[in-house]
Amino acid sequence: MRLFLKVLCLLAAAAVLMSCATQHEIRILHVNDFHGFAAAYKPYGSEEDQGGLAYLAQRVEELRAEKPTLLFAAGDMIQGNNWANLFQGKSSIEAMNVMKFDAMVVGNHEFDFGQTILKQRIEEANFPFLGANVTGLSQLKPFIINNLDGLSIAVIGIVTGDTPTTTHPKNVSGLQFSSPVDTVEKYVRKLRAKNDIIVVLSHIGFSADVDLAKKVEGIDVIVGGHSHTKVAKPVVVGKTHILQAFEHGKVLGVIDLTVKNGRIIRADSRLEPISPTGKENQAVGAIVAKYQQKVDSFMNDTVGESLVDLDGVNVRQQETNLGNLITDIMRKAAGADAAIINGGTIRTSIKKGQIKVSDVYAVVPFDNYIVAIKLTGKQIRETLEHGVSAIDEGAGRFPQVSGLAFTYNRLDPAGSRVKDVFIGGHPLVADKEYTVATNDFLAAGGDGYKAFGDAVKSSKDYAVIGGAMKGDKLVYINAGKWIRDVVIEYIKSRKKISLRVEGRIREVK
Repeated sequence: MRLFLKVLCLLAAAAVLMSCATQHEIRILHVNDFHGFAAAYKPYGSEEDQGGLAYLAQRVEELRAEKPTLLFAAGDMIQGNNWANLFQGKSSIEAMNVMKFDAMVVGNHEFDFGQTILKQRIEEANFPFLGANVTGLSQLKPFIINNLDGLSIAVIGIVTGDTPTTTHPKNVSGLQFSSPVDTVEKYVRKLRAKNDIIVVLSHIGFSADVDLAKKVEGIDVIVGGHSHTKVAKPVVVGKTHILQAFEHGKVLGVIDLTVKNGRIIRADSRLEPISPTGKENQAVGAIVAKYQQKVDSFMNDTVGESLVDLDGVNVRQQETNLGNLITDIMRKAAGADAAIINGGTIRTSIKKGQIKVSDVYAVVPFDNYIVAIKLTGKQIRETLEHGVSAIDEGAGRFPQVSGLAFTYNRLDPAGSRVKDVFIGGHPLVADKEYTVATNDFLAAGGDGYKAFGDAVKSSKDYAVIGGAMKGDKLVYINAGKWIRDVVIEYIKSRKKISLRVEGRIREVK
């Protein structure tokens, strides 16, 4: 009897040991759509600073010390804020290397500096760049296998198929972007039987991630990006956990997985807010400070000289020479027939004399890019009518224009104030289609510019992907370069600027 009990005890102990041996506690940390926002800042509507890469790095270090951990980036890490843009993403990669990222999926904005620069960033990285549905860029791996705490974890990377329409076409020349669903399905079939966990590192947007989970079985976790979605609680579709960690490093995504016999038996996830309080990772903080000093120095660079005062004060009431300069630059960059912007885009003036980078950034501070849209003459007239509809209020919608001239009478009822309109020196034709350059804000219907918004949304394939629009009515789009940077390049090429008011906008009675 004693022997029997002893054997039972030994068998029970062995069972416990076996159970423990096949149970694993692991952690995945994730960020997405960082866009180079290394310094903490106050988002619109917030009274407190959020983010801060050095503080995020410190939290990563603390959480990594608790259990076996992988750190992933779900795309759009190297482009956006000046901290990244001025160095074409080199600063982001340097910080990510110190933080010991395990993998990153390429985002659509990783292509904004062109393929040559992207290849340089990939070579500099101590972690793999993934892109299973991209053909033609051999530096991108379709998947990787991570061995963590005795588990085999396959990580597949996919980027939005709309990348060719959200960056300049030259940036993706020679590349092909396959269907994310078909691509993931192919690799899950290949990897599922040989690995304990399948993770999809995705830059296709939250709704597309949900659709992916519905269509492809066998995915355990989707770590998403692209749509800047704040997924506070994971969405579970079937057996797939879908995550996304907002934007700009303002939160850190955390998911803790308990895996037993190759199966996830528990998943707990959260978003941890990041703010410039508490401990700072000194190594990452030094990198942030190093590049920020260079940014500050850049802002003091002289880009050219203005021979006259450039008027940014009266842009909400009348034509100004600064309004002419900005719209001329936009029209030429887009190769458009005309350009129309809201005067509120221009925030200040530039005094006669040397022009610094900081002067241009003060004039056009918003993160807007140039688009060119096909509008009929009728829609152009409607656009101009809207522009002068609140002139007595000094509203920011008042237009500044290039390539066209028009007259208006403020005493007439709003909606019927615009009189003569000329494009390229010829009278406007109501049913003729023209190409008009503007900013993405107005193209989306901002400032009440309904005609722009209606034209874009009437496109056969209209969509907004990761903040960038697409559609057949959009004939030019450069989402990878802010208007202020286009202006700086133009002034540098001309060296001296001297513009005057030309009678493009005239009030009549």
